[in-house]
Amino acid sequence: MNRRTLLTTSLGASLAVILGTQAGAQDMDETTQASFDTVMAFMGAMGSGDMETMGNLMADDMVWHNEGDTSLPWVGETAGKEAIFEFLGVFSANFQTTKWENLDAFASGDTVAVFGRMNGITTHSGKEIGEFTFALRAKVRDGQVVLWNWFEDSFAVSQAYHG
Repeated sequence: MNRRTLLTTSLGASLAVILGTQAGAQDMDETTQASFDTVMAFMGAMGSGDMETMGNLMADDMVWHNEGDTSLPWVGETAGKEAIFEFLGVFSANFQTTKWENLDAFASGDTVAVFGRMNGITTHSGKEIGEFTFALRAKVRDGQVVLWNWFEDSFAVSQAYHG
C-alpha cells in the first residue's frame, strides 16, 4: 500500500475537519498569520491525503516528535522529510482516527498551538481508545513546518493498543 493510501485510510476526512475549526486571526502580525496558515494548510493536506502539498509544506530537516509511551510504534522522534513519510505509514498502519475536533488554536510568531479532542481505534488490538485530548506545538520557518510536537493521552492509547 502506498503512502497516500495509508495516510488517507487512517486520517481521512476526520482531519479535514481541522480547516473548519480555525481560530480567528484579527490581531495577528504578518509572521504569526503566515505561521498559522502554514500549520492549518499542513493539517488540511494531511487530512485529505495530499502528500505533495504536505511535502511542500515540510522543511527537509523537519522533526516530528510524539510524546508518550515509547512502546507504541509511533511515539518518539523522527527527523527529516522522508523519515517522516515512513513514520506516517507506520502510524497509519496502527491507528485509525475516528474523531478529530480542534477546540482552540493560537499562534505567536513562528509558533502555533492547537488543542482538541480525538478518538481512534488501534489496529493492533482492534480496540477503541475512547475520547482523549491532544495538544500540538508546531514551529514554522520560511513557510514550512520545522517542528511538529504532539502530545496526547498516551496512557489511554497504550491501554487500547496493548489490549
